[in-house]
Amino acid sequence: MNFLHAFFVTLVYTGCSGSPTAPDTQLPTDSGVDSADPTDSGSDSADPTGCGAETYTSGNYTLEHGGVTRAFRVVVPDSHDANTPAPLVLAFHGWGGNEDEFLNNNTVITESEARGYIVVAPRGLGAGPPDNSWASWAFSGSTTGLDGDGSNATVSGDTPDICDDEETTDYDYPSCEGVADNGCSWTHCQADDLDFVLALLAELESGLCIDSQAIFATGGSNGGMFTWELGQDVRTASSFRALAPLIGLPHRGYLSAKGTEDALPVLSITGTRDRTVPPGEWEDSSFTTTTDGDRYFYTGATAITQVWAQAHGCEISQPAESFDEGSEDLDCRSYCAVDGGWPEVLDCRANMGHTYNLNTSWPVLLDFFEAHR
Repeated sequence: MNFLHAFFVTLVYTGCSGSPTAPDTQLPTDSGVDSADPTDSGSDSADPTGCGAETYTSGNYTLEHGGVTRAFRVVVPDSHDANTPAPLVLAFHGWGGNEDEFLNNNTVITESEARGYIVVAPRGLGAGPPDNSWASWAFSGSTTGLDGDGSNATVSGDTPDICDDEETTDYDYPSCEGVADNGCSWTHCQADDLDFVLALLAELESGLCIDSQAIFATGGSNGGMFTWELGQDVRTASSFRALAPLIGLPHRGYLSAKGTEDALPVLSITGTRDRTVPPGEWEDSSFTTTTDGDRYFYTGATAITQVWAQAHGCEISQPAESFDEGSEDLDCRSYCAVDGGWPEVLDCRANMGHTYNLNTSWPVLLDFFEAHR
């Protein structure tokens, strides 16, 4: 089954509009944003600028950024008090999806409403000129098509690419001309998505009463891969309190931990039957390979959670310990086990394919966010 076929199967079974397993993205990222921590205000109680003067309600909006019109959808709980700072979740859709992928799901809406979370879902680029391709998020390796360490060419029959070019469909975007190094490139190259997220957060905090210490990010498939990128890059990592990527992992070799000295808890949810972004076996730190008709290479779930666990001061010499997150559908384990609380790095896997399973995953990720507020 090829990459596009996998996308449409996911659409039919989950109601989501895109969850490919794509490649690596290295954009020209001289955005003018200082790589020093932009959120270190010296105070944990800075007054959110949008409180008492909110300009956003539930609805669809656009933001001009870098000469490109970006779309996003806002859902504000009916119970929200414009003078009381609320937690915020940014939700990033999968490859070919849009801002409705999460926000048309009843569980997402009802659970977020019950807990008082504002949810904002932006749309990626590529769905219009100059690409006319599937909307996507650019992350490490997905634009260049190159893996993160470049040493795999020394392995017999291997290459320094994020895919087997001969066995993988060409998803090249026109905007990646001159950026893509091979036929493995599979996301847009129109803009710096990390810089866009910083601009979006600034816009939201000026127009909504948001708790700046309770901003979270999640994403599915391509959006989940981008969620890891948000936590790895020094420009964006300190903007978030915790992350929860769904069925999305970095490409092979991109094993960076959190890009901030502060704690940045992460919950990874993957599917043991996922042929598009396979997590690999428990305690196996080798890379994994797509088997849905394409052959992309990904960092395994064990490898990336080990690196993040070490960054949080956790010991990884022993197997990860089981953790009961309250759902019968997930097998969760952590190298950062703590007594009576949620660990800072949690690897959860379900007996499922390439699907978000939002009825289960969304309540669990909100529990995780709540535990780390």
